[in-house]
Amino acid sequence: MRSSKYRTRRAWRLVPVAALALALVPAAQSSATTGPRADLQRSLDAIVQAGAVGAQAEVIDTRGRWRGVSGTAELGERRPVPAQGRFRIGSTTKTFTATVLLQLVAEQRVGLDDPVERHLPRLVPGGRDITVRQLLNHTSGLREYLEDTDALPMRGEGFLTKVRFATYTPERLVRMAAGHPPYFPPGTDWHYSNTNYVLAGLIIEKVTGHTYAEEVERRILRPLRLRHTSVPGTRTAIPGPHAHGYLKVAEPGGSVRSVDVTRLNPSWAGAAGEIISTTGDLNRFFAALLGGELLPPAQLEAMKTTVETGSPDGGRDGLGVVRLPLECGVTVWGKDGGIQGFSTQSLHSEDGRRHVSLSVTHRDFFGADYQRVIAALQRAATAAFC
Repeated sequence: MRSSKYRTRRAWRLVPVAALALALVPAAQSSATTGPRADLQRSLDAIVQAGAVGAQAEVIDTRGRWRGVSGTAELGERRPVPAQGRFRIGSTTKTFTATVLLQLVAEQRVGLDDPVERHLPRLVPGGRDITVRQLLNHTSGLREYLEDTDALPMRGEGFLTKVRFATYTPERLVRMAAGHPPYFPPGTDWHYSNTNYVLAGLIIEKVTGHTYAEEVERRILRPLRLRHTSVPGTRTAIPGPHAHGYLKVAEPGGSVRSVDVTRLNPSWAGAAGEIISTTGDLNRFFAALLGGELLPPAQLEAMKTTVETGSPDGGRDGLGVVRLPLECGVTVWGKDGGIQGFSTQSLHSEDGRRHVSLSVTHRDFFGADYQRVIAALQRAATAAFC
């Protein structure tokens, strides 16, 4: 869910634990470092050594399916991260939202070049000049509502007291963004903005008469039997087995504590970032999507038509997906995501033969040490492909 003009497509963030983290890896996991998938297990262990509380992954390739975990489910406990545990996927939600909207395009109920004003009259200033396509590839220029830190503080005590359990409607989030000037005229540049996907969710609701969550359930989750994926709305708990995520909060006097923020009301993320899933369900979803099970060829081609983002890793934005060239020359498609306590990376080869989904739980979603985990998570994803 983070926002910056040139948002790095690499992976995620955390805090150092080094030898302590390695000591917390259960013996059954450590023994995996000598097996046929030792490289993958070592990559997961490295994420924890970089500062994560826990990590889990599912890799599908020509050798079959591999699932691994590292670290612990909770700080201060020895219980391991549950294999196929559920987690908040953050902005990977956007791929689900974009898929539903493109299905409506295929049904000729929405046009990618329709102005936003046609479907959501008088909601967005300048909506006559912004198209649905520009929402989905972040070229609308619309302001990021998360930048309104007075109304929506995302860090520390402000998040805990004002946002964590509060309910936000999509219209309220859009009004936060609309109160600030756009970054640029529509279609002239690229800037990542969650506002775009909150609007995409509202368009789905306006066109179908159902919430975007109901349409995701009807069009994606049930047909693909993604039984461990859910759209929580205002529900605060993660259902089923799961690891815990944390947020560092400064105390008076300069001390810092890690607060368990696993339970939160994700309505402020909505169609841009609220979904809960598993690594297995994400791999199944992306395999179906990129394999043509969810979209006709014309709409899948539109989804995979990319724009330049200026990202230093060479990532380019399609409609709800990212095209990413890896260091070894392999090109992958997928989406990353982050929300307080959790980070996700889901990447898939163009030929449909390799799929990698990873989830990391954090001690500190916003700290500088998090950058070490970004690098470690990227290395883990790259190792699975390269």
